[in-house]
Amino acid sequence: MSSKVQSKGSKAKDHQPSAQESLPLPEANAEAINFLNSVRQEELQMLFFSETLVMVSDAGEPQGELTIEVQGGKYKDQSGVVTYFPFVHASSRGFLDKILCGSSLRGYLSWKLEVVEQQNQEFIKFHVLPVERKMSLLKQDDQLAMTRIVKEGEEVKTEVTFFPWHSIAGFVSQAANLVLLRVMAWRQMVPSNARFLALDTEGKLCYSTYQALGSQTIQVGRQQVEVFIVEQTVHSEQGIPMSCQFYLLSDGHLAKRIQVGSPGCCMITKVPILREEDDTEPRPVFEKKPLVWEEDMELSSRFVDRKEELRLSHNSYLRQHPEAQALISDFLLFLLLRQPADVVTFAAEYFGPFAMRRPPTPPLRSSNRPSPFRELEREGSEGEEG
Repeated sequence: MSSKVQSKGSKAKDHQPSAQESLPLPEANAEAINFLNSVRQEELQMLFFSETLVMVSDAGEPQGELTIEVQGGKYKDQSGVVTYFPFVHASSRGFLDKILCGSSLRGYLSWKLEVVEQQNQEFIKFHVLPVERKMSLLKQDDQLAMTRIVKEGEEVKTEVTFFPWHSIAGFVSQAANLVLLRVMAWRQMVPSNARFLALDTEGKLCYSTYQALGSQTIQVGRQQVEVFIVEQTVHSEQGIPMSCQFYLLSDGHLAKRIQVGSPGCCMITKVPILREEDDTEPRPVFEKKPLVWEEDMELSSRFVDRKEELRLSHNSYLRQHPEAQALISDFLLFLLLRQPADVVTFAAEYFGPFAMRRPPTPPLRSSNRPSPFRELEREGSEGEEG
């Protein structure tokens, strides 16, 4: 990992490695990586929806609003290639101890919840020294680039850090965390002893764990709903661990969120319509049975009717064209008299004079007459040459 820090208005200084750079980076364990690899695209598409929660103080007074939306989006990378990825958009704005604060998050993820690109911003309007933090994550080939900008009053500090891609397997970004919680709620389970990676408030790579706190029934308006509680803890290397409890409905909707140690919470005011996975019924299998149409009264009746219909049609045609029956009778009589070995050639020679385009037959014909089919082929080839 490499990083570079520069403050606005000061000269660039030689980079001194931080404490984390001099130590080996934390690594996610196999349980966390396997859980992320088990996520399926069809599963994530069931979790595409938006939700809105109200920020409430300890006294129950509304203080703001939190909106989370997960949907599919088209992402265009630096090479101009467009890919369909999950897109996360979350924003909040409200008051904390009568101080205006807010945040916004936009991020694209792979179908295995790997970060593709993420932009997030937080602000707290302190009266004396307003604070604003911006951070962007961008996957660049075989590394993850992090740009972090902190503005306190008029001072601006910018930090750029590069993480080798192979070293952040099991990393869960803020955008991925919102989707991962929905997956856990949908499955009603949290991977046991899983240790993921995350970024703390200072942009340092650290461990992140999830713990299932069981199920509970809570009151939402006039309804009671059962929720699945998951606690996420980010174990910062330099500060105290930060925990947040998420009360999740069975389809992934967030019913309540509590930041441990912070006043107030976020909660829904109306129970949403819960989504359910469509049960795909197996295709019916029909056994093949031998068809004996003679024993089927309907098919037998149709056969007799059709047979009679064709007989009447044929007789009618022959009555209207008596020359056809005479022509066939003459041919059969001539055939039985001659009894040729090659019936097809004999028939072609017999009916040849009836052809309108055939030239007249010469009065003296050779006993070794050519086949009319060969003659037709030769005429065709001559036409092609012409």
